[in-house]
Amino acid sequence: MIRFVLNVLWLIFGGGIVLAIGYGFAALICFVLVITIPFGVASLRLAVYSLWPFGRTLVPKPGAGVGSGLANILWVVLAGWWLALSHIVAGIALCVTIIGIPFGIANFKLVPAAFWPLGREVVDAP
Repeated sequence: MIRFVLNVLWLIFGGGIVLAIGYGFAALICFVLVITIPFGVASLRLAVYSLWPFGRTLVPKPGAGVGSGLANILWVVLAGWWLALSHIVAGIALCVTIIGIPFGIANFKLVPAAFWPLGREVVDAP
């Protein structure tokens, strides 16, 4: 029940909708440029994760190899650092208040995912 309440508050006050729109915009650009469709799929996965982060976590995908690592380098150059910067700024702004600290921590938890989205999958937290 606590996770549900935190996720609803995250959508309203934590910036979940704004961050998901940012990931959706990055996915739209990646889908328009046909060669970057895998980046668009990863961006949509992170958009859904940024809408409902409490109770779920990111883990490395077992089959990810060197290709996803090289593609992540390209991702960082194209969109990853902008998205990670938005998480850092939102996390710092939310940690200013005591009530916003859990949401700030959730934003900081999303920073590595914004940098390296390929080769990861979203799973339910234990």
